[in-house]
Amino acid sequence: MTPRRSFIACIALLALLGASCGEYTDGSASAREFPEAAAPSTSPSPSPREFLEVGDVETAHETAQIVQAAAPAPKSIERWGWALRAKASRLNVYDDPNGGTTLRMSIDALNPWGQRIAFPIRGVRVRGDTTWYRILLGIEPNGSNGWVKGDDVTFDRIRHRVVVDLSERTLRHYRDGKLRHRFSVGIGAPGTPTTVGRFFVWAHLDPRDASGPYGSYLLGLSGFSKVLTYWPGGGRMAIHGTADPTDRGRQVSYGCPRVFNPQMNKLRGIPMGTTVVIRR
Repeated sequence: MTPRRSFIACIALLALLGASCGEYTDGSASAREFPEAAAPSTSPSPSPREFLEVGDVETAHETAQIVQAAAPAPKSIERWGWALRAKASRLNVYDDPNGGTTLRMSIDALNPWGQRIAFPIRGVRVRGDTTWYRILLGIEPNGSNGWVKGDDVTFDRIRHRVVVDLSERTLRHYRDGKLRHRFSVGIGAPGTPTTVGRFFVWAHLDPRDASGPYGSYLLGLSGFSKVLTYWPGGGRMAIHGTADPTDRGRQVSYGCPRVFNPQMNKLRGIPMGTTVVIRR
């Protein structure tokens, strides 16, 4: 199974992301109007095998080239306000710098579609001439984090935030602390509940068929389902579109929040590295 296909088996699909909104540029297409989806999908709850077809989407918005610094290194960390990207194709992750900065692992800096991952910064420490940043890694188990060297990365200022409230079955999108969008969404069925936690936007994709099971657009997340661990890709989560307006406000999915296509298209300006909080 290719890396592209192995990644895709989201809680209801794998993922996708949006472009920036002016102040942030990550190579994605800018927000724009998109045609409304046709008829609802004939398979609103696709099988795990169908998820593999997401790997044949039209392409990533971002290339695998080394990125230039998008912002200066932050002097202080506003929680969830900054993200970083590796300069190379892999990123070395270390144990706590207070413990001797032992190399723990090396992780991919690009997702399977060649998009450069933006890792949210959770903390910063200065040790001698080296500045260290603690980041969310986007690997299992959910919430995994580690330390990276400032010399290995570039920085992005993130002005967006997404909150999915499962009790209300709503999605809220904030920019600069102000509510920009509020949508009613479908959530996981009782047997495949939506996983709660603090995640980040890990990928963004455009399915070929907006009337298909993933709708018109996908925001791939860093988190994994706690139920569908046997699926290809380990059950990685996503927020994705749906052509069926009756999905809104219902427990209908394998775990991924479903957003009606015309509303999902309005989330295309959300950049990589944006924090996504899913709460009960």
